[in-house]
Amino acid sequence: MTNKGQYKVQKEPYYQAQGKEVALYEAAYRNRLPVMVKGPTGCGKSRFVEYMAWKLGKPLITVACNEDMTASDLVGRYLLETNGTRWLDGPLTTAARMGAICYLDEIVEARQDTTVVIHPLTDHRRTLPLDKKGELIEAHPDFQLVISYNPGYQSLMKDLKQSTKQRFTAFDFDYPNADLETVILARETGLDEATAGKLVKIGQSARNLKSHGLDEGISTRLLVYAATLIKDGVEPRDACRMALVRPITDDADIRETLDHAIDATFI
Repeated sequence: MTNKGQYKVQKEPYYQAQGKEVALYEAAYRNRLPVMVKGPTGCGKSRFVEYMAWKLGKPLITVACNEDMTASDLVGRYLLETNGTRWLDGPLTTAARMGAICYLDEIVEARQDTTVVIHPLTDHRRTLPLDKKGELIEAHPDFQLVISYNPGYQSLMKDLKQSTKQRFTAFDFDYPNADLETVILARETGLDEATAGKLVKIGQSARNLKSHGLDEGISTRLLVYAATLIKDGVEPRDACRMALVRPITDDADIRETLDHAIDATFI
């Protein structure tokens, strides 16, 4: 028997609401509606889901999707042992049985033939067929499915089918406005708001370069990394180059542009 407690979020994750998303998610959960969270890398999608699981007091099982993930990785498989074979539930099956929130992070990274296994769980049936085992699981009343992805990386090869999208309610996430992002950095790391505000200014400069040489702007997550380094005593310009510039680009011209912005901000 799986222990629900091991999947509970024990400590409140810090999350700063940007709008009505907390109340809207609660309404979706009360009605057990599946939820899709869309937004750029590092804008707080996973933190939001973690926070909601904590607030609702429900177990959370997170799956980091990837292109090698098979349907068996989600639902389960038989394992060969010395005394024969044993069935091992996958994370989706475990969540459906126990009544957890199952969070499939970056769902578009998974193969489309894998994602179709979630369909029966996202409509009136709320069931999960285990074909290899010959079992049909009726999802626990507390079960909910949540998926996330980054629309900025959509392509013809990596996008959700309409038949999947239209099974979900959805939230659009984006980076917070400057004032709110400053508060988040200060609260998350203990850095003073004046310095946090300077980091946010650099982050916004980089986001303006998206589609002009950068595939993705500096995320709130990376700003937290920079703030953490500065709080630890690292010189701000070094912290910014290490946490904000070097991870996102190898282009010499863009690096130089961002380095100049950092030097201008931290004189």
